[in-house]
Amino acid sequence: QFCPTKAEARRSAAKIALMNSVFNEHPSRRITEDFIEKSVSEALASFHGNPEEADNPGTGIGAFRFMLESNRGKSMLEFQELMTVFQLLHWNGSLKAMRERQCSRQEVLAHYSHRALDDEIRSQMAMDWVSREQSSPGALSRELAGTERELEEARLAGKELRFHKERKDILLLAAGQLGS
Repeated sequence: QFCPTKAEARRSAAKIALMNSVFNEHPSRRITEDFIEKSVSEALASFHGNPEEADNPGTGIGAFRFMLESNRGKSMLEFQELMTVFQLLHWNGSLKAMRERQCSRQEVLAHYSHRALDDEIRSQMAMDWVSREQSSPGALSRELAGTERELEEARLAGKELRFHKERKDILLLAAGQLGS
């Protein structure tokens, strides 16, 4: 069913967002010890990992366990936002830069686990893209074109859009800074 007007589409989107937030905030959608164990077991199985990896925070699965445990009691919605922050940090190259500065996974997780995706983080990432554009002209427009394409593909496939939308917003913010 299609919405005949933009206003009706906005109302429909608002209703869906409200239902999603109520669902995601329900106590059954909280990160519990059982959820952590099940998720880590599934990750080990899907990546053919050794059980020892889950206890080693230096491995990907160990970092995953650490993130889940440090978010025990939080809602899935809160955890999803945190995952979006880390996706953006990875995309932006910030995680690689922190690794090069010898920051441990635990230090990075501890620093960003309590930060919301806010204007300050977006602005920092936009400044990184301003620098990239200044050192490699055209980088920003290429990344923006790819991001818009991926956003549309995800939208058409019915996938989660937050990461793609945030990327686009950051790149548009950088373009605006370059324009001024």
